[in-house]
Amino acid sequence: MSSEVAARRDAKKLVRSPSGLRMVPEHRALGSPFGLEEPQWVPDKECPRCMQCDAKFDFLTRKHHCRRCGKCFCDKCCGQKVPLRRMCFVDPVRQCAECALVSHKEAEFYDKQLKVLLSGATFLVTFGDAEKPEAMVCRLSNNQRYLLLEGDSRYEIEIARISTVQILTEGFPPGEKDIHTYTSLLGSQPVSEGGNARATGMSLQYAAPGAEGMTQLRLTAGEDANASRRQSTAWLAAMHKATKLLYESRDQ
Repeated sequence: MSSEVAARRDAKKLVRSPSGLRMVPEHRALGSPFGLEEPQWVPDKECPRCMQCDAKFDFLTRKHHCRRCGKCFCDKCCGQKVPLRRMCFVDPVRQCAECALVSHKEAEFYDKQLKVLLSGATFLVTFGDAEKPEAMVCRLSNNQRYLLLEGDSRYEIEIARISTVQILTEGFPPGEKDIHTYTSLLGSQPVSEGGNARATGMSLQYAAPGAEGMTQLRLTAGEDANASRRQSTAWLAAMHKATKLLYESRDQ
């Protein structure tokens, strides 16, 4: 892909909504899969009372809308201003207590795990039934829409086309089998946790453009216990967090 095309794909613009300033993609179709749409606000006439504490709104008790859920609250129940990066707000915005808690938790993903995914890590990559894996750097694209695999060859996998992700783990007591952390991005399977297990690889299925059926891809971290292995393990852990976030956003 040329740098000019990549620049157009990553281009953003500043827009003003009723909730505040947002830095959004120039083309809506190229938005991040981690993003959330702004909610429809509950009409003022439909909420004479706070939807949390039931306080009646009047001249002294003003109503406020949570920017994340769109419900009506009094200032006491909706007084926090918290960053809401999944909706691309430039500044912290007013949120109810429940939504603020969720947004605080998501901030860790944006502050830590997302940076790890963008930096990338080296894996042994096997496509389908190929006998020999290829050493490649896997990273998330700047617009967060693609997994980029770069080695002797280069591949782009659109996140939206991934149907399932399996995080391969190890680290259980002797006699117990390794458990695969399984997440369905497009289905309804819950995320299962691997306890204290360490991620060693990832297997995913996706719909490749122009191909019939699903394509399988397997990433395996190197066996050496050096910085590269640690970076690969951190990338897999970040991918696990990202997959959970995608699953939760499809459920909202």
